[in-house]
Amino acid sequence: MTFAPWTSQPTRHPLVQRGRELLPGLLLAAIVALAAAQMAAWQGGPVMLYALVFGMGLNFLAADPRCLPGITMATKPILRLGVALLGAKVTLGDMLGLGWGAVALALSGLLVTLTGGYAIGRLLKLPPAHALLSAGSVAICGASAALAISAALPARHQAEKPTLLVVVGVTALSTVAMLAYPLLARLLGLSEAQAGLFFGASIHDVAQVVGAGYLISDQAAEVAAIVKLMRVACLVPVVMAVAWIFRDRAADGAGKTSLPTIPLFLLAFMALMAVNSWGLLPAPVLAGLGELSRACLVLAVAALGMKTSLRDMAALGPRPVAALVGQTALLALFALGFIGLAGM
Repeated sequence: MTFAPWTSQPTRHPLVQRGRELLPGLLLAAIVALAAAQMAAWQGGPVMLYALVFGMGLNFLAADPRCLPGITMATKPILRLGVALLGAKVTLGDMLGLGWGAVALALSGLLVTLTGGYAIGRLLKLPPAHALLSAGSVAICGASAALAISAALPARHQAEKPTLLVVVGVTALSTVAMLAYPLLARLLGLSEAQAGLFFGASIHDVAQVVGAGYLISDQAAEVAAIVKLMRVACLVPVVMAVAWIFRDRAADGAGKTSLPTIPLFLLAFMALMAVNSWGLLPAPVLAGLGELSRACLVLAVAALGMKTSLRDMAALGPRPVAALVGQTALLALFALGFIGLAGM
């Protein structure tokens, strides 16, 4: 007895048919994401990294035509939804509460890392889009920024292998920083507030920023989280700038170029940030949106892992890793220098 493929079953409604096509791949990505979350709960460590590793172990399934539509769905629309919902975690009031010195530290560190990090990537002969993707992930919010920038790039600049490598590298470096930077802060004699400023301005992912802060004190963790959210709030203008820089140039008779439209997920991010800042939604709802954002991003990372093999990543060579390390060191040194010179 033989069975027809899942997607070949007749159906009267196109939405039902589309759901049948997407379900196998989405279920697989969800299972990988749940396994990653459970491993992180059992053993600690970044859930994003577990999702990547587990997903890459199932890379062969991405070639199955029954799984590919759902996996692709997770790496595109669901990814954009997760980035949009990050706005529920950001408020303007919290950011301004630390004073303009902290704002200047976060913004100047971001600009220095974007420009200097891009230069590092180009010196290492990375393609322009890859160099900016790497610098943006370090400058803003790690894996989430890498995914957001990748999602906003025109199709001809998008590449899943460089994106995945950046996500892996920046997540690993963020974990190393979470453990090493508190030791460095103590060796340098930083106060609790200074340590929080340093962690928030230099560590890539939000979870690792908070983790590093708690290794010093509750005050350091609170300051670090707020400074980090200042960097997260810069996601929208940076991604819009990237979309502008890498816009498709369709020259017409007048020599004009096509203008990029603002992606809908960035508009949703800004709307949620405004709602959160004005207190228009209750805290439980905003907390739920934040958790949904995290779930969507983990699901997207799991699917990205399923679409990329270790052999593909190794083929990119050591230069992308060297770029991430150099960009991370640049940001850390700048943050420490700013804190010391400004007497914060």
